[in-house]
Amino acid sequence: MQSPDPARLPRRALLAAGLLTAAGAGRGLAAAPAGGRLAFVVLRNGAVVGEHHMTFSGEASSPRVTTEVEMVIKLGPVPVFRYRHAAEERWIAGRFASLQTRTDANGKSRSVSARRTDAGVVIDTSAGRIAAPPDAAPLTHWNTASFGEPLFNPQEGKLLKIAARRGGLETVRTADGASLRATRWSLRGEAEIDNWYDASGAWAALRGKLPDGSTMEYRRKV
Repeated sequence: MQSPDPARLPRRALLAAGLLTAAGAGRGLAAAPAGGRLAFVVLRNGAVVGEHHMTFSGEASSPRVTTEVEMVIKLGPVPVFRYRHAAEERWIAGRFASLQTRTDANGKSRSVSARRTDAGVVIDTSAGRIAAPPDAAPLTHWNTASFGEPLFNPQEGKLLKIAARRGGLETVRTADGASLRATRWSLRGEAEIDNWYDASGAWAALRGKLPDGSTMEYRRKV
């Protein structure tokens, strides 16, 4: 297996791992998962490289969503890429309110702070401030209501050029190898990512292409 390029991998990895929320004004929110938790095993080219955990708390229309992601990619026994991401999203009355993230990719750290104001969404990054539209929200994948709105990268703060398309019901695999029927959503543009959502609307699986040509997958723990 070729070693991934550490300079290129974090960008798309963050899209697939950051992975990962948003809802535009008046669109509402996807229902929180049963028990208020989501957990995924993360695979690269079929090999387990980490886990992604999300916790939902508070009122259904005004949740606090926390994310923890950790991955280690190895070349044989040698780690060649380490990734950690932590995020906290806050929502008020079904609208994105704020986001705080911290990401460490192979020793390079960055942080993003975003908040909704009367004029729009203000995103502060390590590289400076970005002014985003009032209906902008971070791409964190769990809420399909966000896919028709302007999205920004939760780990870099950059506004994304992405088009979303809803597909039909398909069968995906869970972390324990079971089958699950879920609806597919495809994101194309600056990312090539497919997400699946179960009958309740909860995020069930992800598959995306990384810049080095490898495939990343999320399989939900049930």
